[in-house]
Amino acid sequence: QVQLVESGGGLVQAGGSLRLSCAASGSIFSINAMGWYRQLPGKQRERVATITSGSSTNYADSVKGRFTISRDNAKNTVNLQMDSLQPEDTAVYYCYIDHPEVAPTGWTVKKYWGQGTQVTVSS
Repeated sequence: QVQLVESGGGLVQAGGSLRLSCAASGSIFSINAMGWYRQLPGKQRERVATITSGSSTNYADSVKGRFTISRDNAKNTVNLQMDSLQPEDTAVYYCYIDHPEVAPTGWTVKKYWGQGTQVTVSS
C-alpha cells in the first residue's frame, strides 16, 4: 500500500505565502506524475499543478506565476510553494501521485491521494 501525508496548510493574510509538502511512503515502485488539487466548499475538486517524472510542470491558469510545484524523487515528496495568496485560494488542498502497479491484465497506473490540508486566506 501507498500512503501520502500532507503538511503546511494554515491561515495567512492576502498577499502572504504558504508552502505545502506531501510525502509518499509504503510499497513504492516508482512515481509518474505528482501534483495538487484543491476543493472549495460545494464545488468539485480542481487541478492546481502537476509535475511529471521528468520535472515538466503544468499549472491552472488561476495560479500561474504565483504557485511553484517541485518534487524530490529521492524522498518521494512533492511541494507547492504558494505566493501572493488571495482569498479565492481558500480551499482544502490534496496532493496525489500516479503510481504504476501490476494488475491481472498487465501494468496499470493507480492514483493515490493525501488526506487534504486546509488553506485559508483572509482579506
